[in-house]
Amino acid sequence: MPNNILAIVNATGRQAASVARVGAAVGYQIRAHVSNRTLPVAQELESLENVTLYEGSLTDKELIARLFAGAHRAFINTLTWGDEVAIGKSLADAAKKANIKHYIYSSMPDHSIYGMGWPAAPLWASKFTVENYIRQIGLPATFVYAGIYNNNFTSLPMPLFCMTELRDGSFEWKAPFHHDIPIPWLDAEHDVGPTVLQIFKDGLRKWSGHRIALAFELLTPTRVCLLFSRALRRPVRYVHSPTIEIEVPVPDGYLQQLQAIELIFGKYKAPYFGPDMEKPGTNKEVNGMGGRKNGDASASPGGEGTCVAEARALWGGWRGIEEYAREVFPVEEAANGKTWMNEEV
Repeated sequence: MPNNILAIVNATGRQAASVARVGAAVGYQIRAHVSNRTLPVAQELESLENVTLYEGSLTDKELIARLFAGAHRAFINTLTWGDEVAIGKSLADAAKKANIKHYIYSSMPDHSIYGMGWPAAPLWASKFTVENYIRQIGLPATFVYAGIYNNNFTSLPMPLFCMTELRDGSFEWKAPFHHDIPIPWLDAEHDVGPTVLQIFKDGLRKWSGHRIALAFELLTPTRVCLLFSRALRRPVRYVHSPTIEIEVPVPDGYLQQLQAIELIFGKYKAPYFGPDMEKPGTNKEVNGMGGRKNGDASASPGGEGTCVAEARALWGGWRGIEEYAREVFPVEEAANGKTWMNEEV
């Protein structure tokens, strides 16, 4: 590896931590930016060979200059702390000044640009604004768009992805997504790292300026619940609700994001990544077992013709939502103090 330095921003996030772990394991020298080195994920990364932490604020221009100095590759997934647009533009400027050769930016769509009356989801629209800036300044870049994280599910009373445990031991997921429209799914911790490293390996000749959907399954909410039910060996039911139940305090910005999601995917049934990446008529279901093995002749085993095809071509070892529900979800639930996995239904 002629220059094996890989700079990563917000390395304690699910996407960036996956890139750091896998990159370190295959020999990259990882420069991992963290806001606080005492966080559990930061401590885990610091214990790994080939990882050096860079602790501090993303508004610290000297820190970012040191992070990028001499590196040829960078993976950036900014979070919603502070002014994400200003931070995103500042990072892009610093990367260009440092002569970063390949900048992979985790972006998302702005649904308001399509002239369909769809609102902008504010936490996504800011990323899209930064993406456009990266293009405008000529930074050599690829853009990845993450599907819904499998890991979002929890039986804690969190909005949108709460798997509510009912008295009979079954689960219920209530959300505004149409029960029969497939949406994209991603096991971020398991699959982002290998996929991003393959994009770096392929290089800009293949991926310059390209948008790649980081998603490996297209599943309707109904099928997600079927796969959870099969994995957990207990009933799991989907309930469509036009409004998102909020039982815990949420920041204003996230509240506005949830309200936009109600409209974009509930009222308007818009494509998750927008029509540029999900062409009309291509949103057929693509599940982890190849569809036809489960008697679903409409599912596409390789995702051909759908937004998951590129990700599957980049990384064949992805983890589907059924495997996640069987192997990981109970472990995460136990870490949250839940005991349902020890009870018979």
